[in-house]
Amino acid sequence: MSKVFEVPLYPYQRSPDQDAATPVRHTVVVVGAGPVGLALAIDLAMQDVPVVVVDENDKVSWGSRAICFAKRPLEILDRLGCGDPMVDKGVVWNLGKVYFDERQVFGFNLLPEEGHKRPAFINLQQYYLEQFLVDRVRELQAEGKPIELRGGSKVLDVSQHDSGAELTIGTPDGPYQISADWVVACDGAASPIRTLLGLEFTGRVFEDNFLIADVVMEADFPTERWFWFDPPFNRGQSALLHKQPDNVWRIDFQLGWDIDREKELKPENIDRRLRAMLGDEISYQLEWSSIYTFQCRRMDRFREGRVLFAGDSAHQVSPFGARGANSGLQDADNLAWKLKLIVDGKSPLTLLDSYDVERVHGADENILNSSRSTDFITPKSEISRIFRDAVLDLSERYEATRPMVNSGRLSVPCTYDGSPLNGPDCAVMPERTRPGSPMVDAPVPGGWLFDRLGSAFHLLTIDAETPEPLPEYGVGCKRLALSTADDPDGYLKQRYLGDAVSGVYLVRPDQHVAARWEAFDEAAVTAALGKAMGR
Repeated sequence: MSKVFEVPLYPYQRSPDQDAATPVRHTVVVVGAGPVGLALAIDLAMQDVPVVVVDENDKVSWGSRAICFAKRPLEILDRLGCGDPMVDKGVVWNLGKVYFDERQVFGFNLLPEEGHKRPAFINLQQYYLEQFLVDRVRELQAEGKPIELRGGSKVLDVSQHDSGAELTIGTPDGPYQISADWVVACDGAASPIRTLLGLEFTGRVFEDNFLIADVVMEADFPTERWFWFDPPFNRGQSALLHKQPDNVWRIDFQLGWDIDREKELKPENIDRRLRAMLGDEISYQLEWSSIYTFQCRRMDRFREGRVLFAGDSAHQVSPFGARGANSGLQDADNLAWKLKLIVDGKSPLTLLDSYDVERVHGADENILNSSRSTDFITPKSEISRIFRDAVLDLSERYEATRPMVNSGRLSVPCTYDGSPLNGPDCAVMPERTRPGSPMVDAPVPGGWLFDRLGSAFHLLTIDAETPEPLPEYGVGCKRLALSTADDPDGYLKQRYLGDAVSGVYLVRPDQHVAARWEAFDEAAVTAALGKAMGR
């Protein structure tokens, strides 16, 4: 596997910008070619917004890093043209099991209902996702889309003014300057852009350490998430097991707080822990290892003038729960269509304030869940530990206590309750698809609902009449007309109508609900669309 990390995907090439007499102006510059930066750039380019991605690296990230990708981010990647290779390569799973000592105390199914294109989760090493995203960039470039990827290009300085930002880019040939209408920092938890601008990154660092060991081995374990509290092979601590493609297994060991990191990372000490868990008869090869601490932090705001922050540069959570990369992809999903409207002059700059409101809300939700998980996994007092162990004991026999078990509340999409972009609601319709919520997929004639929506505003009508043709309202708002007569299993009624006899949904380009009514009203739709566009 080491060859994966050695092959340059986007090697440094001299740009014409480096020979320009004055700094060349770009519409959007994305800093960071990880999953979030590449996803954002692809989304913008697909909508014909010119974008340049710069990264000091030129390869995939070292190690498997993020491995759990949830249903909603997979749907986002479908829209970007990367969903199929992800699912085809990934290990699909919906089930998880929780153990206390040697006993299974309960199991769970993250997607018990039918009628969804994508599973609850797949496991896939981050380097595969980065490869698929770079492949997609190359496809878009071949189609003539305005996207450029520059490796070996490090941001050395950034400054901004009312109409844009100025960046100094370091390269093997020396530094040069470019300008940008907008800069999006997707440059990770250590974010050089955040540091250069002197911005804070505040929150909690939890007093514990965890060892990640990615091992290649032939094992008979099922494709489920297994989590242990106080197992015999790691007494007083916890452990986690996930299967990845290529016979790679992710194993996490809780180590405690007062440890010698250098000592714990020695191959012989990692082997000792793995042997205690796996036994002496299993042959394995250690592919990657690392030690991390739980951190739950975020910036005060995700927009600073003409510079926006997305992914780990804006917020950071503990790995248990798979909320890092998944929430970063939702940042990109939220931001791209808003930048598109602003670049096209169809929305005011203040639309970006809603990016800050909505994604700070999402980050706070993730931080809350992540902090609660951490407190349960790593109790900070003897009383807390006694309570946790009692909950685990009871959960083996009593279903009522199982919701209290917290081995990492796994990533779910954020609903933007209270968003300034939300329009009218209809009280008799299902709560799960209220304004601010992500749409819920369902089978429809010819395929799946999400595949019919794309990256534009849509008016989804279910057993409802509208004028023909539907006004496009200046943004190409499209109609998708569906009927419960074509839905024999009742998914549309269950997910979108509830007690209503018909439904009209205004759907944002990021496939979140903007507003909904029981019947079409042109004035109401026009007003709700204007609100969703930040007008």
